[in-house]
Amino acid sequence: MKDSAISDSRSRAAVEPVDEILPLSQMFLYGLQHVLVMYAGAVAVPLVVGNAVGLPAEHIILLISADLFICGAATIVQSLGIRQWLGCKLPLIQGCTFAALIPMVLIGKEYGIGTISGSVIVSGIFILCCAPWISRLIRFFPKVVMGSIVTLIGLSIMPVAGGWVGGGSSTMDGFGEMFALLMAAITLVIILNIYTFASGVVKNTSVLIGLIIGSALWSFFRPLDFHLVNATPWFHLPAIMQFARPEFHIVPVALLSMVMVVVMVETMSSIMATGDIVGRKVDAHMLRNGLNTCGLATTICGFFNLFPYAAFAQNVGLIGLTGVRSRFVVSASGVILILMGLFAKMAALVVLIPKPVLGGAGIVMFGMVAVSGIRTLGQVNYRNNNNGMVVALTLGLGLMPVLVPNLFTQFPPMMQLFLHSGITIGTLTAIVANLTLNGIPQIKISQETPVPDPLPTSSAARNVAVRTVRMWLLLRKVQKAHGQE
Repeated sequence: MKDSAISDSRSRAAVEPVDEILPLSQMFLYGLQHVLVMYAGAVAVPLVVGNAVGLPAEHIILLISADLFICGAATIVQSLGIRQWLGCKLPLIQGCTFAALIPMVLIGKEYGIGTISGSVIVSGIFILCCAPWISRLIRFFPKVVMGSIVTLIGLSIMPVAGGWVGGGSSTMDGFGEMFALLMAAITLVIILNIYTFASGVVKNTSVLIGLIIGSALWSFFRPLDFHLVNATPWFHLPAIMQFARPEFHIVPVALLSMVMVVVMVETMSSIMATGDIVGRKVDAHMLRNGLNTCGLATTICGFFNLFPYAAFAQNVGLIGLTGVRSRFVVSASGVILILMGLFAKMAALVVLIPKPVLGGAGIVMFGMVAVSGIRTLGQVNYRNNNNGMVVALTLGLGLMPVLVPNLFTQFPPMMQLFLHSGITIGTLTAIVANLTLNGIPQIKISQETPVPDPLPTSSAARNVAVRTVRMWLLLRKVQKAHGQE
């Protein structure tokens, strides 16, 4: 018995933390924690796009339900891996990316949700085509580029939270009423207090708890309408092309494909950050497999009228916070997300949340996206280079469409789709400015090449002495040669 116990302990020690299989009860609890951390962000994109294109509330419920289902399936594939070309086998949660939010809203308002779906399908194929070679070009996306882009994403989507705080859209009657602003402020204060004074799971779920308490307080003054929840079926399978058939137009396809460069950079940065946390070296093969998963999930979800997928950065921070590195825990999160997607009434409860309450939480959610980019920019060296100018140009030009929405109204409609997206402008600016101002980075022969340590003082002195003796002997030979002549 003792020998078997010793062998079990040795086998567990031999397994890397990222490959460790925990007891089912622990995997469920830790997996649920990951779901609670990412849930509010996962449903934000379907909520925003669904409202922007004018979908009725019952359709938005089914959209969120299908989104959670595919989120779970993509998460399982990413963490477990399939064969040699899918999944980076790291604890990464997949979800709808915020990077494509503004372009999709613009496309939806101009063309409709069918064109969004067609553009998403093509953009997913674009990721699959680019994954083999862009995973080898990571040197062209240093921290100054990735940090600037992520910061710009967080700042660009902040007006969405502002619209929620006011009660919906600025064109509607009663926008910005005092009651709406008060409830948004109360929700924000609740979230901040829970995040500041709580710990563990309660702290990590502060946004979700704030949404629940804020909605409950709202219902005391303005009763919530539960008829949609009652009318929604308990069980619902995602249906292909449920709301519209995919349509393909060259300008929206090109716009969203350009944004996919941002999504690929975002995914690669999350993969590399996770690899550092769990102690597994990330190479080009893992980056390619991770991008393949995002590309395949994005292509498939386009047929379900859904949106592009990427790795969620907030869950990367949770891994470092808890120290639980097992990728099987994240696979359990994928199972939980699939179950949540099958039971559509849970999605109906999310749609029931009042907009000002959601806006109070959105300030924190979208702000944390910007914080993630600022944290990356904090690791950048700004001495003896032009990194500061790269950041300034990216944020300055990228925020122009947000700060001055009517700046490009004199341009042709096709160009306005590009110019109204600050994320697209900022991404192109960051890449071009970095290559122009800082130059093309030098190619490293191999990541395995060790960097020699500086010689200690005694070794340096001995080296100088040896060279001096060799020089003296060489001079002696020259003198003898001249003497013989």
